[in-house]
Parts: sequence; C-alpha cells; structure tokens
Amino acid sequence: MNEQHFAYKVRQHLNRGVHDLRPETLDRLAAARALALNHQKQPAKSPVLAAVGGIFSFDSVVPRFTQILAGLALLLCAAYSTYWVADQQVKELGDIDSAILADELPIGAFTDKGFAAWLRSTSSE
Repeated sequence: MNEQHFAYKVRQHLNRGVHDLRPETLDRLAAARALALNHQKQPAKSPVLAAVGGIFSFDSVVPRFTQILAGLALLLCAAYSTYWVADQQVKELGDIDSAILADELPIGAFTDKGFAAWLRSTSSE
C-alpha cells in the first residue's frame, strides 16, 4: 500500500466518522477551524520584489541595517572579483609582452599562423 492510497483510506474513514459526531462537537470543531483561519498569515498588501528579506519592498522607507550591510558586502565582493579577474588578465598579457621583449621567441614564431596558440601555451606555463 503506497502513501497516497493510505492517505485516501484515512480520509475516507474520517469522513465517515464525521456523521457519528454530536452536534456540539461539530460546532466546536467549526469554531476552532474559523479561529485557525483568522490567525493564518495574511498576504502582503504592498508589492515586494523577490529579494532576500524584502529589502526592495515599496512600503518601507528605510531598510534594516543588516540588509544594507549584506548588500554592501555583496557589492564589494563583486567589485573585488572583477578587479581580480582584470588583474590576472593584465599579468598574462605582461608575461607575453616580456617574453616578446626578452627575445625568447624563435624567429619562426612571428611568422607562424599558430602564433597566438603558442603564446597562450607558453603563458600558461
């Protein structure tokens, strides 16, 4: 017996048992259900963009300090990673330029059609 079949059997048994309950019990169950539905969370009344913690909600004028701090940390990480990638590219180009200026290249490399591939292979070493 799988879970869905078991849940179906339990639901059927409970539905049959409802008819055997006293009217006072049914009234108390209905009142408890109504109370539970009143305590249920209400949907947001103001539009909110999909963000962590609702930092971009339109009803709040000043976001919380932790949200601002998290946003700044994310911005700093993105800026540093961009800087680091650019720095790595500059170092690779500097290695290629220094190899050309140091005249470590054979003469045939300058006229070879695979010169760029050769440069990439030597710069990765």
